[in-house]
Amino acid sequence: MSDPSEDLARAEAQAAAMYAGDRASQALGISITDVAPGRARATMTVTDAMVNGHGICHGGYVFLLADTAFAFACNTRGPAVVAAGADVSFLAPVRSGDELVADGLERVVRGRSGLYDVTVRSGDVVVAEFRGRSRALSS
Repeated sequence: MSDPSEDLARAEAQAAAMYAGDRASQALGISITDVAPGRARATMTVTDAMVNGHGICHGGYVFLLADTAFAFACNTRGPAVVAAGADVSFLAPVRSGDELVADGLERVVRGRSGLYDVTVRSGDVVVAEFRGRSRALSS
């Protein structure tokens, strides 16, 4: 059986190393504010540059934030893990200035494949639900 404190330390170290090379997240102001084995929280403030012609945040940015939380949740247990696919449901509009919080949670891992859910909120409002499928590059 693994030591929970060692598992947490490994997850935090993996997240720090991954974030150091994550230029996309850094450029968009995405922060990883919490990480533990099988879960991660990513935050982002919507800027004017992220707003589309309808005056709301372009869905691609909401997806990107959810995908970031998914990626960090996937990469907390050792081997490098990448996305195999994902789906998103946009549930409420997001506006410039909104602070988004994406909570990613591991649902199941079988062999090299995993399933993760991410809920994106603006305050108390759920604005998107994301389901990602992962694949470890090695076992």
